[in-house]
Parts: sequence; C-alpha cells; structure tokens
Amino acid sequence: MLTKQRTARKSKPANPATSPAAKRTRPAQRPELPPARPAIDAEVRRQMIARAAYYRAEQRGFAGGSELQDWLEAEAEIDQMLAGSQSTH
Repeated sequence: MLTKQRTARKSKPANPATSPAAKRTRPAQRPELPPARPAIDAEVRRQMIARAAYYRAEQRGFAGGSELQDWLEAEAEIDQMLAGSQSTH
C-alpha cells in the first residue's frame, strides 16, 4: 500500500513592514513642509522699526512727547509685516 506523505503547506514568511499589525502601529508620515525662511536678524528688525518710527515722527512734524508712541506703533507695524511675509511663503 502506498502511503501519501502529507507535506506541510509552506507559506511565505510575513513581511513585517506590510503586515496589518505593522500598518496599524506605524506612525503616519508627515507631509513635507516647505523650507523654513530664516528668521530676521534682531538688528535688522530694530533698524526697520527705527526707520518707521522716524517717518511717523516726521509726519507729525517732530513735535516732542510722542516718541514712545511712535516707536510702539512702528514696532507693531513692522512685526505684523514680518509675520505676514513669513506666513505667505
């Protein structure tokens, strides 16, 4: 009598990178971000504010007593401008 040998079905070894468990535990890929723009130098920012404050003082005829207000308004204007230019690129 002939005996049949049962051969075990060979399965391919599981690829750990494509297994369902690996897909669930693998962290999501982050989208590639555009290259960051370099931050503006503090001295350049200060010069921009000083120039804007000067023009504000010039517009009001260089009347004394408002220098701090000129500076604060110029600072806010320059910071807003810089924030806008960095977020659009």
